[in-house]
Amino acid sequence: MSTLWTPRFDAIERSNMHRFLGTIGAFDTDEARRVALADNDSFWKALWGFCGMQGESGERAALVHGPGPRGTSYFPDARLNVVDTLLQVREGDGARDAIIEVDETGARRTTTWNELRHEVAAVAAALSNDGVGPGHRVAAWMPNVRETVVLFLATMHVGATFTSTSADFGAHGVLERFGQTTPTVLLAASHYRYAGKTIDLTHTLAQIRSELPGLVRTVVVGECPDDATPWADYRGTADEGPRPQFHFDHPGTILYTSGTTGKPKCIVHRAAGVLLMHLKEQQLHCDVRPGDRVFYFTTCGWMMWNWLVSMLASGAAIVLYDGSPTHPQIDRLWDLCESERLTLFGTSAKYIDAMRKNAVAPRSTRDLSALRTVCSTGSPLAPDGFDWVYQRLGDVHLASISGGTDLCGCFVGGDPTKPVTRGEIQGTMLGMDVRVVDDDGQEIVNRVGELVCANSFPSVPLGFWGDDGSRFEHAYFARFPGLWTHGDFATRTSSGGFVIHGRSDATLNVAGVRIGTAELYAVVEEDVDVLECLAVGQSWENDSRIVLFVVPVVGKQLNDEFQARVRNLIRSRLTPRHVPSLIVEVPELPRTRSGKLSELAVADVVNGRAVRNTEALANPHCLVNFVL
Repeated sequence: MSTLWTPRFDAIERSNMHRFLGTIGAFDTDEARRVALADNDSFWKALWGFCGMQGESGERAALVHGPGPRGTSYFPDARLNVVDTLLQVREGDGARDAIIEVDETGARRTTTWNELRHEVAAVAAALSNDGVGPGHRVAAWMPNVRETVVLFLATMHVGATFTSTSADFGAHGVLERFGQTTPTVLLAASHYRYAGKTIDLTHTLAQIRSELPGLVRTVVVGECPDDATPWADYRGTADEGPRPQFHFDHPGTILYTSGTTGKPKCIVHRAAGVLLMHLKEQQLHCDVRPGDRVFYFTTCGWMMWNWLVSMLASGAAIVLYDGSPTHPQIDRLWDLCESERLTLFGTSAKYIDAMRKNAVAPRSTRDLSALRTVCSTGSPLAPDGFDWVYQRLGDVHLASISGGTDLCGCFVGGDPTKPVTRGEIQGTMLGMDVRVVDDDGQEIVNRVGELVCANSFPSVPLGFWGDDGSRFEHAYFARFPGLWTHGDFATRTSSGGFVIHGRSDATLNVAGVRIGTAELYAVVEEDVDVLECLAVGQSWENDSRIVLFVVPVVGKQLNDEFQARVRNLIRSRLTPRHVPSLIVEVPELPRTRSGKLSELAVADVVNGRAVRNTEALANPHCLVNFVL
């Protein structure tokens, strides 16, 4: 692998990472990784101060009570409110932009820091008036607009727990999630725009409200029903006093797993733990500074939305974009990059690959001189994608990052003080003991294995909503006890870099959105002509695509009309991203001897890998039908 970029010496010296290394007595990031793992308490204490966390940290940063990722409590004596960090006052910032919002039509809205602080306090007062506080959930079924950010911050202010899905989720997908977490207040939009079309949500909203009986109030952006509250009216008298303080492990958000083995699991995340992780990732690994202008193309159903909002804590303005990234022309977002003077541009590997295939050359006709960092995540970035960034964007730090909804953060990612090697993520995030292991749990280098984390970190989830701990333990620690097993195939190189090869479990991952097979099957099998089905992700043209295998009922064949009906059902009940790229008829599906579908065996066949554990299959002969 060749070196594509080397940071300039003066850029290294100006970087946050370089300054932080001095505070912990480390010569470079390799030494910093060793220091962080050797003295967990001192590392996280230093990070709290350097990154500007507000509140009382207490004397202890890390209280060890057992081995492995669940064996440490962080800042057990702390008292804080994360909004004090997210909206902290910096000299002269009041009239500067905190949020810049642009949609695909070019319409633009801005919110200054002072306006944002006032509006968050007013909406927090309205939540309090509705009795919302610790122990309650506040939900948003919304496009990526400023109102969603304000509600998130107001929810954190009062100590309630925030949860969200994107506006393109159908009623089934929304209810599968919010139906479990039973929100008290719901924020929704009456419509959203995508690719030049306006999608009306009013009828779907009525269904969702009727099936969420715990709702006290529905707040609507846009055309508001008579029995709901318009967003502009949802205000109380702002309390100018100190915000309520909570402990470090106070729950802040609920994110959703993909629903591989049933309904999506509801991951309860610590408000402060996630924020501290984001500050580390953003300030140190992505070199975000006060006054920066940061963009990430995301929806409110992806953890990168939470990651983007956390940028406020570093004094950066966040740029929200709502709509199709390629409408009205394929290079639309690069116009945004120029006009808004973006310093960090975040996107998916699939988007970068689309730019490459369409020969888009952003710098040839635009002034992108403000751009310092390009982030890529969601799926593995192919070597050709690395080439495109450096051929078409020039002197930028390409920070390919990888983590997940499960930790609402990153395991591996960028380093602005080190060279970028073609096809490789630069290394582990500081404080993370990330390894690649073989089937016996032994660490390996330069070979494909399972990505695991051997130590604790502040954003280890509190658990799954409604779980006694057993499902959570099974999800992450069943295969390799004491190691967080993330479900990614990876290779650690001899230089310390990482190559992510894709999912090793049954979760589908398309354009960064994790899709569970169970919720997909529940919808597809509503069709009377479908006996059963099975879906896997296939590596395809530097990204991944969904392949759906269908066993029709006796006497039916998978003709064009049948396929169109299945696609339309998935699109209307779930989201357009769930729609498979390929639907294939097969006579039977592989099952284990206990009768369970074997998605992993099919995924191996479809991706050209050796099938693991065929002796566990009752009908291994049927695998020949899955060769594409």
